[in-house]
Amino acid sequence: MAYSVEKLEGCAFLPFDEMDPLLISECEKRFGLKIDSCERWGDFFYLPDFSLDDLKSASEKNEDGSEKIYRFDSAKIPYWCRCAMVEPFKIHFDSIGDGAKALREMQRSWAPCSSNLFRRTSLIQEKLPRVNLKSRDFPISIPRSPIGVYCLLDEHTMVASAKTNSCLPAGSVVWNEDHENPPSRAYLKVQEALCLHTHFFGGELPGKRSRCFDAGACPGGWTWVLTELGSEVFAVDRAELAPSLMKNPLVTFMAHDAFTLPPENLGHFDWVFSDVICYPERLLAWVKKWIDSGLCDNMICTIKMQGEIRWDLIAEFAAIPGSRVVHLNYNKHELSFLWKGES
Repeated sequence: MAYSVEKLEGCAFLPFDEMDPLLISECEKRFGLKIDSCERWGDFFYLPDFSLDDLKSASEKNEDGSEKIYRFDSAKIPYWCRCAMVEPFKIHFDSIGDGAKALREMQRSWAPCSSNLFRRTSLIQEKLPRVNLKSRDFPISIPRSPIGVYCLLDEHTMVASAKTNSCLPAGSVVWNEDHENPPSRAYLKVQEALCLHTHFFGGELPGKRSRCFDAGACPGGWTWVLTELGSEVFAVDRAELAPSLMKNPLVTFMAHDAFTLPPENLGHFDWVFSDVICYPERLLAWVKKWIDSGLCDNMICTIKMQGEIRWDLIAEFAAIPGSRVVHLNYNKHELSFLWKGES
């Protein structure tokens, strides 16, 4: 055999782009981990003492009953980690073909990540079953099985994990951007959040029969996405939307503070959205008010961080039944709250 596999302890975390300081801070303040001086694998932070048992929440069988798919508790993985190697190993190999063979014999789907050996990585990837690593058009259907990730350390050594916490290649999706029609780049964020919402909870995207409430809508990036899907949007902000949206027959605009409007005065909505800049405490109270009202079926909200992150507040968002808290590829210093009510 022209390759050997060395099992490693612990986990390795890949931060979102330019989010290294936030990942380091989260690991230290939320988990009590010191990672700023730990071993680096490309952009990965390797933590040999991080226990896999702390991550694992459940395991399920594939539809054919053959292989188990391991699920991991998302609340136990740093939010600023876009991809976690949860069972890392090191592969020593002689040739490009041997490196690819080692990966193929473990599982089908692999994505490369964060190595300076771009050409050699590309040659290995070419010998693996195809995984779409290019930018995508919205919407996409995210696969159900996690995609393995690998990183070359040198020409004959790579670190990899067949089991990761993400079903996206190296944990992120990049959209083909529309530079002409959306009124702001915020539209990319809600596109990503919508795809993750359907991935986590099932159901369908907003459509022609959907009634949506967009709080803090100006200048209208999220409203634009929803109208492109055919939804009727009740958009609320103190400032008007882009002129094209103000004239759109699918849009009803109100100049108001969206958080002061009682749900019972607005009626039922299939989807409630918020990208409002506010303190997390205020958003949490507003989210709970809408959920308790029984007047919405789905929610996507941006949790804007104001100064030092209150991890106790983030835990309250994550503890709401039917919810997920995630960091998006298109988030900045913020997290996203996704929720689906009971059918």
